[in-house]
Amino acid sequence: MSSERDEIVRLFEEWGDVDRSHRKLAHRGSYLRRVWVSPSTVHRVLAGYGLALAGTPRPAKTTKTPWPNWCEWRPNQLWCWDGTQFPACKQAKHAYAIVDMVSRKWIASHLTTTPDSVAARVLFAKALQNEGLLTDELAARLDDPNADLPDNNEIPLLLAVSDNGPEMRAGDTAKFMALCSIAQHFGRRSTPTDQAWIESLFSHIKSEHPHLETLNDPADLTRELERVRHHHNTVRLHEGIGYVTPNDEHNGQGNQIRQARQHGLQQADAQRRAHHRNQPLT
Repeated sequence: MSSERDEIVRLFEEWGDVDRSHRKLAHRGSYLRRVWVSPSTVHRVLAGYGLALAGTPRPAKTTKTPWPNWCEWRPNQLWCWDGTQFPACKQAKHAYAIVDMVSRKWIASHLTTTPDSVAARVLFAKALQNEGLLTDELAARLDDPNADLPDNNEIPLLLAVSDNGPEMRAGDTAKFMALCSIAQHFGRRSTPTDQAWIESLFSHIKSEHPHLETLNDPADLTRELERVRHHHNTVRLHEGIGYVTPNDEHNGQGNQIRQARQHGLQQADAQRRAHHRNQPLT
């Protein structure tokens, strides 16, 4: 109808710079009780008059920074870390964790009241201790406030991947990482998929163990996080590494277990075929 077309054009003139899309402009018409049409009708009418909405500009395309050349795809070479919250535990609701990107092993976790560089240092010290990477030399270096940083030409121990949170970008965190000979790698801003490994870990933890969200005592939450970490690493079969446990993959047993399954499937198939061949015809 001509009255609807005229109203759509008036809406474009009055609200086009605000709404910027055919869908919003169609809803604006009904919101103002002026015209009730579909977004496709708005698009068709405006196109007929040679009018076009500006639309929302797309963010500039970013390029993911590649891993350093010295990195190898093996356990204890690429760690991904981040924090999440358990709001019920008001006294210490911030939980940090590190996951090995190759084996998917949950290396360490730390519960804290304040999300800062201190929490980051405690988390990584615990992780290095758990993995037997906290040597006497490194421990002495961390205890010495005047310790010299490792030689820049030295190949780092591992790469720590994270987002751009203030505790990740903090100068104290950078100094601690340098003392540990850990290189840092930051993902693109507003691109959580660059840290998919740790995001996936937190998602599984909370969905598979919902009781963690109800705990309000820091000691209880810490104890349960450690229990869940043990279950994740030693019991839960991880799809992303071929249905073995992260500990299996971390310790180099993953390929053997996957090959044993393939061998077992082939043997079982051969036995089933032989069984059916020997059955009398009816």
